Order: sequence, then structure tokens, then C-alpha cells
Amino acid sequence: MDEGNCSSNTEFVLLGITNNPSMKVGLFIVFLIIYLIILVANIGMIVLIKLDPQLHTPMYFFLSHLSFSDLCYSTAVGPKMLVDLMVKQKIIPFVGCALQFFFTCIFVDAECMLLAVMAFDRYKAISNPLMYVVGMSSKFCYQLLAGVYLVGMIDTVIHTIMTFGLCFCGSNEINHFFCDIPPILLLSCSDTQTNELITFVIFGFIELSTISGVLVSYCYIISSVLKIRSTDGRFKAFSTCASHLTAVAIFQGTLLFMYFRPASAYSLDQDKITSLFYTLVIPMLNPLIYSLRNKDVQEALQKLKKKIFF
Repeated sequence: MDEGNCSSNTEFVLLGITNNPSMKVGLFIVFLIIYLIILVANIGMIVLIKLDPQLHTPMYFFLSHLSFSDLCYSTAVGPKMLVDLMVKQKIIPFVGCALQFFFTCIFVDAECMLLAVMAFDRYKAISNPLMYVVGMSSKFCYQLLAGVYLVGMIDTVIHTIMTFGLCFCGSNEINHFFCDIPPILLLSCSDTQTNELITFVIFGFIELSTISGVLVSYCYIISSVLKIRSTDGRFKAFSTCASHLTAVAIFQGTLLFMYFRPASAYSLDQDKITSLFYTLVIPMLNPLIYSLRNKDVQEALQKLKKKIFF
């Protein structure tokens, strides 16, 4: 197309979850409660891990950053979605849309890779517990964390530049409740085949590498656990992985369904429901999964309660 005919939009309109006025108040209350749980649960998990010396281990170090990622990408989406449920003009500036996408993408990527790093951490802890502290030193943990955020940053910068560098000369209405790649590409009057290919390749690489990392780690974990003679020892080893496996299954399953289902099965309404799940429901579930199924976290929580009340 002729780039001279391309007028750049200075703002977008988010159509939101629903246009049904009778549903908006109910949805606002439900999502407000969910977002408040996200804030309390994830901030509480971070503070608890910071305050309790017994939780100053690699496993909980990465768990605190998992909570931080949950908190960040849900906050990038949640407050704006809640406001849009109660106002008529659901306008978001072009720069604001780009920033929302940037922070959502970087912390979703970080969570994806953190789950793989946590699987590797569980492998080191179970396969060779005597060398665990040496193998997962503070320096090495910070290097892994830096790698997670560096890869997330590179991926996000590429997607942000390519997506928001497109030409938008038609409608400015995004049929979604936040700025995500698929609905934004639908508005562009530029050729988006390159964007779609790069999105598939990069997301595919991150998903494939992280899922492969989790699977390989758990193959070694199962092999190590089967060598443990006592039934109690096996149960204890597996129990330390139960929460992590649950979080991986929910998060990765949602992302795979979201971005890698056939184009013929794509639906914007279905896309909104899936996006709600990974932007709000999963950040609420993760701290609950780790606190309800983890004795160390429960004990730390009980000690903190005693300090506060007595």
C-alpha cells in the first residue's frame, strides 16, 4: 500500500469483555475481588519469603520472582479492565497501549521461563541434595534470573517494535480488554505476515525450550526418586514437586491453547476468556497453590501470625 495514505492512530478503543450493561456491575465486582486477592496473595508471598530465614533458599528465591511476575502482568491489565467496565469511553492512548503490551509480554515470558528454571532447581535438589547449596549458589541463581529477564526483554522489544510500527489507517477499535498481538494485527492495513511468522517462531521457541526443559528435568527427577528405597522418602520428594507441576500444567496449557491452536478454531470471544484466565485467574491461583500445598510456607505463615498478634 502507499505509505502516504497511512494515517497513524493516536489512540485505540478497547471494546472490553462485554457490551451487556446488565453484566458489567457483576463482572466488575468479581474481577475486583480477584485482583485484590492477587495483590494480597502475591505481595504476601514476596514479603513472607523475604522475612523468613528458612525460606532463603533457591526454590523460594525463584518463587518470590514468580509472584512478582504474576503481580506485574496482572497489574498491567487488571486496573484498566476494571475501569473500562464502568466507563463508556474505553480509550487507551497509542503509547499507553504499547506500554501495556510491553509489560504484559515481558512478565508473561519471564513466568514461562521461571517455571522451567524452577523445574531445574527441583532436579538439583532431589538428584544430589548434598551438593544442592553448592550447585545452586546465590551467584548462579542471580545469573539464571538475569537470563530470564534478558530473554524476556529481547523478545518483548522485538514484538513491541514490529507490532506498533505497523500502519493503522482504518478502525481503531480493539476487540479485546487489553492490547494483545492478535486483535491489534487485525486492525493493521499493513502486511502482517512477517509479524505473524515472527510471533509464531519466537513464542514457539520459548514454549518449546521451556516445556522441554521442564520435561527433561522431571525425567531426571523421576529417575532419582525411583532410586530412593523408602516409600516416605519417595513421597516427600514427589510432594515438593506437586505444586510446581500444577502451576506448569495450568500456565503452559493456557498459553498453548491461546497461541498455538489452528487458525480455523480462532475466535475473539474465546480469546478473551482464555486471556482472562492467564492474566487474572492464574496470578490468583499460583500463590494459593504454593501456600496450600507447601508445609514450609504454612509454617512461615504461622510464625508470622504469632509475631504479629503476640
